[in-house]
Amino acid sequence: MSAEATNPEARPEARPELRRRGRTRLDLRRLGRAALLGPTSRDRLPDAIGHVAEAHRAHHPDADLSILRRAYVLAESSHRGQMRKSGEPYITHPLAVTLILAELGAETTTLTASLLHDTVEDTEVTLDQVREEFGDEVCFIVDGVTKVEKIDYGAAAEPETFRKMLVATGNDVRVMSIKLADRLHNMRTLGVMRPDKQARIAKVTRDVLIPLAERLGVQALKTELEDLVFAILHPEEYEHTRALIAAHAGERDPLPAVADSVRAVLRDAGIAAEVVVRPRHFVSVHRIALQRGELRGSDFGRLLILVGENADCYGVLGELHTCFTPVISEFKDFIAVPKFNLYQSLHTAVATPGGHVAEVIVRTRQMHRVAEAGVVALGNPYATAAASATATATASPDACADPYEERVDPTRPGWLSRLLDWQQSSPDPDTFWSVLRAELAQDREITVFRADGGTLGLPGGASCIDAAYAQYGEAAHGCIGARVNGRLTSLASRLSDGDTVQLLLTHDASSGPAADWLEHARTPAARIAISSWLESHPDGAAATTTAARAPLSVVGARGGGGNAVADLPDAPVRLAGCCTPVPPDAVEGFVVRGGAVTVHRVQCAAVAQMRSVGRTSVAVHWRATADCRVTLLAESFGRPHLLADLTEAIAREGVEVVSATVEPPVEQRVRHTYTLQLPDATGLPALMRAMRDVPGVYDVRRAER
Repeated sequence: MSAEATNPEARPEARPELRRRGRTRLDLRRLGRAALLGPTSRDRLPDAIGHVAEAHRAHHPDADLSILRRAYVLAESSHRGQMRKSGEPYITHPLAVTLILAELGAETTTLTASLLHDTVEDTEVTLDQVREEFGDEVCFIVDGVTKVEKIDYGAAAEPETFRKMLVATGNDVRVMSIKLADRLHNMRTLGVMRPDKQARIAKVTRDVLIPLAERLGVQALKTELEDLVFAILHPEEYEHTRALIAAHAGERDPLPAVADSVRAVLRDAGIAAEVVVRPRHFVSVHRIALQRGELRGSDFGRLLILVGENADCYGVLGELHTCFTPVISEFKDFIAVPKFNLYQSLHTAVATPGGHVAEVIVRTRQMHRVAEAGVVALGNPYATAAASATATATASPDACADPYEERVDPTRPGWLSRLLDWQQSSPDPDTFWSVLRAELAQDREITVFRADGGTLGLPGGASCIDAAYAQYGEAAHGCIGARVNGRLTSLASRLSDGDTVQLLLTHDASSGPAADWLEHARTPAARIAISSWLESHPDGAAATTTAARAPLSVVGARGGGGNAVADLPDAPVRLAGCCTPVPPDAVEGFVVRGGAVTVHRVQCAAVAQMRSVGRTSVAVHWRATADCRVTLLAESFGRPHLLADLTEAIAREGVEVVSATVEPPVEQRVRHTYTLQLPDATGLPALMRAMRDVPGVYDVRRAER
């Protein structure tokens, strides 16, 4: 006799059947009954995990199910007697989580760890037992999930909880896969909790878990989580959307007819393809309704076309755009340029002769698998490394690899690596929480090329400041400018996908970021580093801001005399301020009002202008003495102590400063004008090189008006 018969209070509560659009999900009450009956004989799988085995074999026909049987037996026996708030036996939870992952195509190791994911946390089972029974990989994953679960999900604990989650995920993405499936099942059964607790859990799911599912590419989990959160946090909008979908179900859907037309076109073109109509989920319908107002019949779904090869995707696209009217603004090629979460597809929309517009997604079957399951579909990311470690261990027992050592994960996206880097630099949980949410709010990622040939993955809208901290870490405090695609630009400039960025750094230890850098920094790494420096250098921050904005004039103690002689007796000679000629420049003179001769460099624009109005030039030569005065323009990026450094560089060349003016900065670029007295004009090239070598200075030239 079953325990359910002898203990009526243990009978699971009646609950609605869980459904997934277009498919009936597993009735967990049956799992509860099977769990209460206890383990079965050792020669077959327990009935309770029959659905898990069936789903697993659909993706992995040759999978060894014996380890799943052993994991279930341990999980069931250790959780026996524990009940969920809904009244169901607790074993129904790890079974449901494992079924979710099995349907996504998770490999056997992940499913084994999923069955055991709460045993170390909630039962007497130890990690050593898990390791002894199931090996290091399963133990490692269970340990990661356990570390995540050890922190309460209270409001004050959320930041630290998700920090630990990220650390665990960084070592093995399968930890996060289990956590997402765990949250999905908990959200499905959230109705037994108080409304206030439902809302709190739904908000955390919305702010962190759904964006993480998006970034791991697990669209199947993401869309269902979105709908569950939508129903809890926005019940009125949810009911309105449900009514729209229900009303549409009673009307004639134009998409099946469009699908038939597409099938005929592709069949005539000889392209083997599967064409299906995919209904939109609730949140997607709600978003479309907000964008378009009144919905059309074709707005409730999209066409999905699955083919065998990448080339077939473009063949399908060509046929669609030839036989139907394409909506060009809707075309996106995520095959040539995949999304940051591994997603690949062609997106387009076509208008039919009947006036309907159908959105179309074209992808291969492998792309579809990855689009639905993300990193879960990629199997064991460490299979090759594990095989190597096994071979090594066979040759030398002492050389066995430690699974707890840092490992390189080929499925780890760039955004996750960034989070793992900066979370170590953010000891304050509140700061961590705020920047985590900001990072997850980014809806796209760009790739920029470094001048040294490497690449940087950055969120959309990132600036040169973000690139500097991504490439150099705290050394980016000394960044004074950047070249983007070969052109000088300000650090505040936004980067686009495919840009090449060269960052210019100073080695001046006293240099630091300006306070307004925070206005242009998008990445957590940049914002945390800048904020930390500004907090620890309040005087330096003030000096940076003041030096970058204050106009400055310095006047020297002496003038200079002319050293040019004109072939016009007794005529006074002046050196033109527009081109500031010095020996040994080739020069020409022109008589101006008052009888004076103004001397210009021959390439000066004023020379051509004088000739065009009929002015006669006067021959000019330089005196034997090389003493001269020159005006130079120096352009630089603003930073503290720049004027002092430039003045010191000029003094080292033995040159006097007659006057100096620093203009207010424009987009963090500063222009300096120096009038200088040189003891020897032949030293001018060396002087200009010395000024260009000052960090932050990117151009020095002779003044021209």
